[in-house]
Amino acid sequence: MKVVIINYGAGNIKSIQFAFKRLGVDAILSNNIDEIKAADKVIFPGVGEASSAMKMLKESGLDKVIPTLKQPVLGICLGMQLMCNSSEEGNTQGLGIFDVDVKKFSNVVKVPQMGWNVIYNLNSDLFTGIKEKEFMYLVHSFYAENCKEAIATTDYELEYASALQKDNFYGVQFHPEKSSKAGEQILKNFLNL
Repeated sequence: MKVVIINYGAGNIKSIQFAFKRLGVDAILSNNIDEIKAADKVIFPGVGEASSAMKMLKESGLDKVIPTLKQPVLGICLGMQLMCNSSEEGNTQGLGIFDVDVKKFSNVVKVPQMGWNVIYNLNSDLFTGIKEKEFMYLVHSFYAENCKEAIATTDYELEYASALQKDNFYGVQFHPEKSSKAGEQILKNFLNL
């Protein structure tokens, strides 16, 4: 199985690559469009600021490629947020894969949300073997609003979509590669989709 992690300059790609290695899969880091299109599974990571990450996607032409992919694609953290319509971070236009907007948490809560929180309302094969209210590791100041494409929710100031799915596209706000056994199970489930 060929797993490609999109390497566009805004990802914590090494920790994701190591997580797949623990599962016995050598994931390839690439920004080569043909290589990404030929992959069996694609990981779209992201750490950093939305507008600069989107600028890097546009410079490489990946903003046009990602929405056309036919194989299972998993967006992680900022990767998931960039798959939404827009983000308040840097007033960024997203890829429009998920029909939802990304908003900033208010100052009522500590921002960023950093650490462990639970996911619930699990509704996807991505969560096979994961129990309701399983803890996942999160680091984020922005969130995708709860919407019809939500396949998991989390509560922090309000209830938001901590995972999304539309067709072959999946997104998780949390970091499965940093979420212990449960996160590893989610990556394994993604490989089995």
